[in-house]
Amino acid sequence: CRLLYTYNGIAVLALSSNAVQKLWKWKRIDKNPDGVSTTAVKPELWQPEDGTLMINDTTDGNPEEATACLAISRNDGYTISASGGKVKLFSMNTFKAIHTFTPAAATFLAFHPDNNNIFVIGMDDSSIQIYDFRTDKIISKLMGHQKKITGVAFSLFMNLLVSSGADAQLCAWNIERWEKTKTTYIRPPSNCSGALVGDTMVHFDYEGKHLLVVHKSQLAIYDGNLQCLRLWAPRDALSAPISSAVYSSDGLLVYAGFYNGAIGIFEAESLRLQSRIASSAYIPASISSGGGSVYPMVVAAHPFKPDQFAVGMSDGAVYVLEPLDTDAGMGSSGSSEQGPDDDISSDGAVYVPFETDAEVGSSGSSEQGPGRRYQQRR
Repeated sequence: CRLLYTYNGIAVLALSSNAVQKLWKWKRIDKNPDGVSTTAVKPELWQPEDGTLMINDTTDGNPEEATACLAISRNDGYTISASGGKVKLFSMNTFKAIHTFTPAAATFLAFHPDNNNIFVIGMDDSSIQIYDFRTDKIISKLMGHQKKITGVAFSLFMNLLVSSGADAQLCAWNIERWEKTKTTYIRPPSNCSGALVGDTMVHFDYEGKHLLVVHKSQLAIYDGNLQCLRLWAPRDALSAPISSAVYSSDGLLVYAGFYNGAIGIFEAESLRLQSRIASSAYIPASISSGGGSVYPMVVAAHPFKPDQFAVGMSDGAVYVLEPLDTDAGMGSSGSSEQGPDDDISSDGAVYVPFETDAEVGSSGSSEQGPGRRYQQRR
């Protein structure tokens, strides 16, 4: 599952393991006159009147084993995505495929933050292609990693693109000349022996001054010279490996998901654990007791509401979370009472769960505990 907010903040786009993209929008109603994203009302699954779906190509007919990747243009007009097959550019208004690209398997996609006609395509063969849609040409091919590309982040402030790979390497590139300026490997935490393996993800804060580096073994903050400033490794109450993490929209918090289903909220400057949300606080009991581990595969931050974020779960569900007291901020209203070892109960965060796949979690909502869980229609 891949999950993103639209830049206008009124919709959530998910790419599920069946290679289908689905869009939920918050409508203007009496309870939500401004039509903003909120946990007070549920969003509605949206698609064009003709019923068109955004469906990606797959190479071998088994999209669940492919690497899914997804990006939205800054004007919310387009999305590019792939599920192991060709990369497709879709219109967000009509859901029709506008263009299809045929590179090797894409593993990460991004739009240039200053030019919606330029895409970055991270590849399974460890290369990065810079593609110009206007000319239908690759304007640069960046080489520097040894394994597949797993993350890309832009900083207009520093004129940089930073890429990450499954080789635990970070590379910085000048985005005017598309030349590599710096490279480094993320360092193992003190409690980790041996070489690091697995995907590494990167996110710049909204100012583009600090880089959040996410690996299952750590959260780390880097500067533009790829120097590690701070590092946090799973321990104590949050000892499970990290599955995903992202900055809040104001860059003051880091929201992190863990493979045991827990969510950690950290102060970005110090990486001090501010609050912990236990899996039982937001995953319905009927799901958590059904056997198997359900955890956040991806965490997405609202583009301008720093206290709201969404998680895409391994069972296909999506949850939107925000504090009950939104004026006080996530965790801040209870920070004096909730230390790092205290859980936020189901009364400390409200959420709207919905599903990316109608076959997932189809039992009735009356059995699913607090909050509302509902299925979208195909």
